[in-house]
Amino acid sequence: MSKSEIGLIAHLMRNAAFGETEPQLLNRCNNSYDQNLDSLLNPGEPDVMPQDIILRMNGSLDEGPGTGASDWMYRMVTTKNPLEEKLTLFFHGLFAVNYSVGNQARTQLNQIDTFRRFAFGSFKDLLLELSRDPAMIFFLNNNENVQGNVNENYGRELLELFAMGIGNYNEEDVKECSRAFTGWTIYNMEYMRVKAVKDSFSPFGRIAWHFEYRDHEHDHGDKTFLGEKGKFNGEDIIDIIARQPATARFICQRLFQFFAADKIEKEGADVISTMVRSYYENNYEIRSVMRTLFASDYFKSLASVNCRVRNPVELVVGALRISGSVSTPTPTVTAKLDTANFMGQGFLRPPSVEGWHEAEEWIDSGALVERVNFVAKELRDHSQPGIKGLLDTFIGNKQKISPEELIDRCANLLGFINLESATKESLTKHIQRKCTDLNIHSKEIDVTQLPEESIAELFSLISITPEYQMA
Repeated sequence: MSKSEIGLIAHLMRNAAFGETEPQLLNRCNNSYDQNLDSLLNPGEPDVMPQDIILRMNGSLDEGPGTGASDWMYRMVTTKNPLEEKLTLFFHGLFAVNYSVGNQARTQLNQIDTFRRFAFGSFKDLLLELSRDPAMIFFLNNNENVQGNVNENYGRELLELFAMGIGNYNEEDVKECSRAFTGWTIYNMEYMRVKAVKDSFSPFGRIAWHFEYRDHEHDHGDKTFLGEKGKFNGEDIIDIIARQPATARFICQRLFQFFAADKIEKEGADVISTMVRSYYENNYEIRSVMRTLFASDYFKSLASVNCRVRNPVELVVGALRISGSVSTPTPTVTAKLDTANFMGQGFLRPPSVEGWHEAEEWIDSGALVERVNFVAKELRDHSQPGIKGLLDTFIGNKQKISPEELIDRCANLLGFINLESATKESLTKHIQRKCTDLNIHSKEIDVTQLPEESIAELFSLISITPEYQMA
């Protein structure tokens, strides 16, 4: 397989997953691009979390966002189904719920499990599950939405932020939508309110919430929604929403920007239109929409261009998957997790119902310092098993190489990172200075004379480049 073909698979894994190292990519090269895409879109058995180990290392998953978030972070770092986890992360940002509102880590983790189960399925089915989700019901006050006293919070955000976008509905649609979801609540809510204030973690942890439909609180009257009339309930509303062209374009555009490019150019808009057709032709199935995106010529053409800023979680997870520093769900995972929070993406703590503001906002001055410091430290540590494994394969077939070849070798080991000429020039100057310090010939470098820490330092320097920080 040619270097360009390997680079294409590397591009797929950076965007559809969390990135892979050269040894992992070379193993994937036994299969074609399309075969690798199929394996991502059709994961095998669900990852089995060693819950007994997690409990032993962290305590009850019901105790708070720390252990709950560690559970998910550990899963992302070790998963064999990376696209499934990345879609789960996408939906967590799209359907944003902050742990602090309900103070119920287990309930929020149940929501994350829902995103995972429905990640590749029908968007309509996912919206219906979301409407029945206790964490969302509590977060947007639908437990207070009853006949005669309608609460419009969930109905409004469903249309504005979750499914259609501003400008595709009117205020009357918000009211009618909200009426349809009256009576969709949480079982034994009165007890749960007391429990949230006066419960204790021991010995069994908090009781997870679950959905309840109360017929006597539901508004059974006629409703007019998006031009259709009937005695609609929540299921009917979701069915109508899923059929809307605005919904198809909304979800396809959001997926495009999360997985392909921050900015939508003409060619990207054409791909989104193709994704919309796939949405309708395959009964709103996300798997088919994602296949259309990743199989497009436009997506493949981005392999040599950096069009998307990696979000903090995927940056942290990607670095941890390279370094191999997380092998068990110890409290260390929580410390690594906090780094993503410092970068602006608090795990299970989106700042508002809008989720996170992405793209260039991930790399403001404060966040950029955190990003650079974390990856540089993580990939410089040559005692970590993943870094040590890369160093063991470093020499390859050539013992003597030029500084430029040395840079390419390290960039390839980290996942075939495409470095710009100016970046290579800066790294070359660093290598020449390092060779002078080590009294090594700088034009034709004997790699057997390079200390491991010097090679790991080059990994570190590559990781702080714009090319690595983007995908």
